[in-house]
Amino acid sequence: MTRSLRPRALTREAFAPFGDVIQTEGAKHFQINEGTTTRFHDLAEIDTLEQGGRPIISIFRGDPRPMPFEIRIMERHPLASQAFVPLFARPYLVVVARPEIEDGADITAEDLHVFVAQPGQGVNYGRNVWHHPLIALDASSDFLIVDRGGEGDNLVEVHFDKAIARIEL
Repeated sequence: MTRSLRPRALTREAFAPFGDVIQTEGAKHFQINEGTTTRFHDLAEIDTLEQGGRPIISIFRGDPRPMPFEIRIMERHPLASQAFVPLFARPYLVVVARPEIEDGADITAEDLHVFVAQPGQGVNYGRNVWHHPLIALDASSDFLIVDRGGEGDNLVEVHFDKAIARIEL
């Protein structure tokens, strides 16, 4: 039987073992541009330089996933972090597992952490953090992605023969 998981709130503290929460709330900030703009400063540690990599910016458009949703794949990026910043004010799901798990085939439902990101929250997955690909809710959603370009293999995917967990909202 597949274990059911319920998402919890995405907070900086709860997500810290997996990377950074990108949000303005509680962020260091100051005024710039003659006082007409607030800069929310240094929101995530972008890590892309391993093996001559460089930072790149892309847009991903994710279609909504039907609920309940079964976890059948996990991935990680061994050479860089990967940041997701939503461009629409819509919630989405974040599923992660500890980076200490060497072989993704060993990931179980007990290893998974599920968060619901609210409008205005992005995430930056740390290097080697196992995560599920983008899980949009409600409607197709665009995300600004900051990750690594360059030579080298920066994607490890694990496909499971059967679902390791089910997410229920």
